[in-house]
Amino acid sequence: MAGSALIVGASGIVGSATAELMVAQGWEVAGLARNPGDQPGVRPVAADLQDPDSLGRALAGLRPSHVVLATWARRPTEAEMIAINAAMVRNVIAALAPAGTIRHVALVTGLKHYLGPFEAYGQGRVPQTPFREEQGRLDIDNFYYAQEDAVFEAAARDGFNWSVHRPHTIIGKAVGNAMNMGTTLAVYATLCRETGRPFRFPGSAAQWNGLTDMTDARILARHILWASTNQQAANEAFNVVNGDVVRWSWMWGRLADWFGIEAAPFDGTVSPLEEQMAGDAPLWAEIAARHGLAEPDLARLASAWHTDADLGRPIEVVTDMSKSRRLGFLDYQPTDDAFFDLFARLRADRLIP
Repeated sequence: MAGSALIVGASGIVGSATAELMVAQGWEVAGLARNPGDQPGVRPVAADLQDPDSLGRALAGLRPSHVVLATWARRPTEAEMIAINAAMVRNVIAALAPAGTIRHVALVTGLKHYLGPFEAYGQGRVPQTPFREEQGRLDIDNFYYAQEDAVFEAAARDGFNWSVHRPHTIIGKAVGNAMNMGTTLAVYATLCRETGRPFRFPGSAAQWNGLTDMTDARILARHILWASTNQQAANEAFNVVNGDVVRWSWMWGRLADWFGIEAAPFDGTVSPLEEQMAGDAPLWAEIAARHGLAEPDLARLASAWHTDADLGRPIEVVTDMSKSRRLGFLDYQPTDDAFFDLFARLRADRLIP
């Protein structure tokens, strides 16, 4: 057996991809979520991360050597986000501490480390791109920093190693996920194809014309496993992206071609998906019924607000991965293929027609 892992957020984009990889490599894997679902080879653990008593009961008897923290809770203000997300990290580690078996904790955050929290996303003084790990924290409250501090404090107290993983926009499959650009765009393209609406880029001219990068959930899973089992990567924070750079002015047409539709010309106007898709829930339910799809609830597939936040940014965002490359992580994933692989999986799983 390679080791034993507890994946917190096992039903999400990152958690499910990491669980799939670790099971394939012979790990004993437990997956913790409020509703953990049924993943091949994964022991489901249902618990409320905000309830220490619930966690203590659910995790009794588990002795993981490795923990992956790949979950967060959204709240209206950053102060509330800080309180709840830091508490969830502390609660999980505290529930496992009596067993004394943890050797490594991997925490997944993201580029809001450099861009700022949702309340001030991409505003104010943002570090120069490409973002590099040594640029450090912004002088602003951020729930990612609070999560990191909770891990650092526990590591110093309990003697385990840690790693922090900062992906850009993650491309992967999960239903009911709050940040899910790939599935959101697949649903949007399907709606455009079914109704004849123009497939219009919803974001800013800066994103349309500028360079960007993204992170396939499978690359992120491999990065987590690499850092968790490589002593050179212990106690380090890393950016993690696919390894290529793209422009949406090129990618948008590629996505349209996959769905057999035409990409509408971009006129520089921001057309948020949250507005475009505001009344589409009944239409999606009808499409789902007509095609026999597995999920008729539009809200469980599309996170228009998050896709709008990414595609509406007024600045170019690219990410440096030199730190990982120097330490030996050389994996690469073309971003257009990441989208196409996801779309094919969504179709095979009857989530899109």
